Amino acid sequence: MVDDDEQVRFILRMALEREGYELEEAVDGKAAMVALSARVFDLVITDIIMPKKEGIQVIKEMRRDHPGLKIIAISGGGYVSASKYLVSATDFGADLTLSKPIARADLLAAVRSLLSGEGKTRSAAE
Repeated sequence: MVDDDEQVRFILRMALEREGYELEEAVDGKAAMVALSARVFDLVITDIIMPKKEGIQVIKEMRRDHPGLKIIAISGGGYVSASKYLVSATDFGADLTLSKPIARADLLAAVRSLLSGEGKTRSAAE
C-alpha cells in the first residue's frame, strides 16, 4: 500500500488486516519501487498525488517491470478532480480505481476481485 497520508494507510491497513491480508506500507512512490525491487507482491494499492514520485509514474514503472502485478489506484483529487486522475491511472495500467474516501466494502471487493483472478475490472470511480 502506497500513500503519503498516514491516516489513510492506517484505515486501509486495518480493513485489510481484519480480512486476513498481509501488507507492507510505503510512504511514497520512491519507497514503493524500492520495496518492489526487493520482494514479490500480488497487488499494489497506490495513491496518485504523492511527494518524491507520483502514482502515475509508479504505475507506469510497475506495469513495465512487473506486468502481472495487480494495481489499484486511489485518489482524493488535487488540482483536478479525483476522477480525472483515476482515468489517467487506468490509461497507464491500473487494473481498478477507487475514489477517496474509500468505503471498506468497496476496498475489500476490489482486492478480492483482483486477487481471485477475475482479471481487469472497471473503475469504481466511473
